[in-house]
Amino acid sequence: MGLVGVPEIGDGEMGLSGIPLGTKNKYKRMDSESEVELTLEHEDAASRHHLQQIRSKQTRKYVLACAIFASLNHVLLGYDVGVMSGAIIFIQEDLKITEVQEEVLVGILSIVSLFGSLGGGKTSDIIGRKWTMALAAVVFQTGAATMTLAPSFDILMVGRLLAGIGIGFGGMVAPVYIAEISPTVDRGSLTSFPEIFINLGILLGYVSNYAFSGLPAHINWRIMLAVGITPSIFTGFALFVIPESPRWLVLQNRVDEARSVLMKTNENESEVEDRLNEILAAADNSSAGKYEEKSVTSELMSPSPSLRWMLITGFGIQCFQQITGIDATVYYSPEIFQEAGVKDKQNVLAATVAVGVTKTVFIMVAILLIDKLGRKPLLYISTIGMTICLFSLAFTLSVLGKGQFGVVMAILSVCGNVAFFSVGIGPVCWVLTSEIFPLRLRAQAAALGAVGNRVCSGLVAMSFLSVSNAISFGGTFFIFSAVSALSVAFVYTFVPETKGKSLEQIELLFQTDIDRKGGQVELGDVEHLVQKG
Repeated sequence: MGLVGVPEIGDGEMGLSGIPLGTKNKYKRMDSESEVELTLEHEDAASRHHLQQIRSKQTRKYVLACAIFASLNHVLLGYDVGVMSGAIIFIQEDLKITEVQEEVLVGILSIVSLFGSLGGGKTSDIIGRKWTMALAAVVFQTGAATMTLAPSFDILMVGRLLAGIGIGFGGMVAPVYIAEISPTVDRGSLTSFPEIFINLGILLGYVSNYAFSGLPAHINWRIMLAVGITPSIFTGFALFVIPESPRWLVLQNRVDEARSVLMKTNENESEVEDRLNEILAAADNSSAGKYEEKSVTSELMSPSPSLRWMLITGFGIQCFQQITGIDATVYYSPEIFQEAGVKDKQNVLAATVAVGVTKTVFIMVAILLIDKLGRKPLLYISTIGMTICLFSLAFTLSVLGKGQFGVVMAILSVCGNVAFFSVGIGPVCWVLTSEIFPLRLRAQAAALGAVGNRVCSGLVAMSFLSVSNAISFGGTFFIFSAVSALSVAFVYTFVPETKGKSLEQIELLFQTDIDRKGGQVELGDVEHLVQKG
């Protein structure tokens, strides 16, 4: 029994002034409630963090799937390069074509693809990036089927022309599409995916050559070419997965659809509106003021100083990618190895498989480094390494002769050349041309870069054997080595670093009068200007 006037405490204790101190007092309960509130807050924060992690993983997987599906058409380009290097041996045997016809057959695809690239830029502005990729797949399938069934050189050329147009369409639009849907932090690696798939296609082409080379000559090359139809079939399924580019949707005034796509491709919902506003501002700037009365074509034909710099950078890096001789090395690797002293056809084709494996493995290195090390350092590593390897190959073919050591050095030099190509200029040139141009001009300006790439590729492929017969294989690769050395100077002078910048910030980089010393652009100044704006 407690004292009179003093409240009882649950455990029989009593506090001063009648304030209980036991486990059931109100102050103790308030402390408990506070602890509960803190616990709930921590749980809410942990829950939000967990949900954000789940969203981030889902977003990364979705964007990755989009990049993979958009890159499928590039398997076709790579497969054609790889398979034709071996198939041409059997086509020559079956259809009795001349060496000049061989050069034309190999090189015409690159020349014709420029028309696809030019048409692809305009088409993707009209019907969208997504459906342009679908059109590319259909045209290529038609060409590949025609080549497979061709009874003569003339029909084979018709199929080759159609395949070239399809490759041109797909080749220019995929990097643009991927750049426009990718988060800034991953844009470099994701935009490199088309180059990965080109290398994968080349490797598949080499493997196909080796696998079917034992069949009769009138059958094996047809099967080799028919296998190339498969990737374009998967492109049809991809259309049900990938969205349209949010930047193209904004240009069509379909802002709500663009917001919906950005919600799927950005990890943080709070950034979606900021990104959308950046795109809207870029779209407004592209159509404002002096640009209102000028068509895209007239802007490209009479560019402003900033656009001229962009065009020199984009067109130049695309041309250097090809005039350093990569397609000659890949298309004619069997002839190069034969020149070095490898005689057996099976051994020659096996050596080309080694080239394909090397090219594919080292493109993965570029994917890992492009958003960490940056575009420009990779270009330096690539162009300097290629210069050394091309010189080594030229020296081997000219001086070392056809002995065992010469064969080993030739294979190592070719593999080294494609490795350095894949680490840098191979993927980086496509990344740069898809990210440096203003939104309104991006598709058609990137198409111009692709045209330069395809023209140079075609000229090299169509002239390599003739030039080599005139000045020797070694002499030709000495020329490629010299051109590769010039590409180092071009990178130093014209190419800015774009790592870690949104597409809209990169546009601002070119539009502002920034002092450039030794080809380096002070991107910190651009950050300051962006924050100021």
